[in-house]
Amino acid sequence: MTKTFWPDDARLVISISMQFEAGGEAPYGPGGPFSGFIDMDPAYPDFPTKSWYRYGYVEGIQRMLDLWDKHRIKVTSHMVGSAVDRSPEVAKEIVERGHEAAAHGRDWIMQVDLQEAEERRFIADNVASIKRATGVAPVGYNGAAMRGTINTLKILQDEGFKYHIDDVSRDEPFVIPVRNRDFAVVPYSVTLNDIIQFEGYKFTTSEYERQLQDEFDQLYEEAGHRRRMMAISTHDRVQGRPYRVKSLDRFLEYALRHKGVVVMRKDDIADFALSDPSILRDPNPHDEWAEWERRNGAQKIEPIA
Repeated sequence: MTKTFWPDDARLVISISMQFEAGGEAPYGPGGPFSGFIDMDPAYPDFPTKSWYRYGYVEGIQRMLDLWDKHRIKVTSHMVGSAVDRSPEVAKEIVERGHEAAAHGRDWIMQVDLQEAEERRFIADNVASIKRATGVAPVGYNGAAMRGTINTLKILQDEGFKYHIDDVSRDEPFVIPVRNRDFAVVPYSVTLNDIIQFEGYKFTTSEYERQLQDEFDQLYEEAGHRRRMMAISTHDRVQGRPYRVKSLDRFLEYALRHKGVVVMRKDDIADFALSDPSILRDPNPHDEWAEWERRNGAQKIEPIA
């Protein structure tokens, strides 16, 4: 008898992020495909770049939502609060179509330098934006560029979150202690990530599609004897382009033909991790870093208890 590591005898779980960020970018000087063409003073509005971001919420998300419907799968959308405030109807539609609304910060800024009170407001405002638009309180969090502070997990715990994704150390979910209570980690992906592969490495869709299939094949093989999860990251204005959606469509057709392959929302993965006694447990890296800073006198952010 083959041992199973997931609910309902699933062999391999695919975890897909659909980041909703467009509309929350900075009004002046946001990065984009036009940034390298001209040395433009950031004090002036960059209208072509703004239109590139606008594509994400007027075209890209809708196209990806139709793709998820085609394959009858549900994903997780980490939402920037200011993007939700600009397009609340988009956030509402995402939830109405069965997908998870998760948090991604109030604004599209790095929170790594925020002191505790500022960071708490930053996260609480993000929660409030999502609740206003969707009626749902998020339970999962993704920091901008995955960077939080030594206080982030404690604040998330106080705000009712169950999990975060700012960790790429495993190909399966795991649990860490936050003030002696379990907190789930549903690992993110920087390799199967459209921004990095398309915008950074300039992959073609064929190259990225090959990478997706190779990673899937290896994880599917490993999943016969251990718990495996494949994380894919998509962004509204990047993966939402017609030819990229078509490429991802081909990959999903390939992957979902395999026996025991399922796509799960990250909140469902976190619930499973928090309830399954066989789940892996790791130390809390935030606690380890805070202790290192305390010993070396390098503390920049005052830690909370």
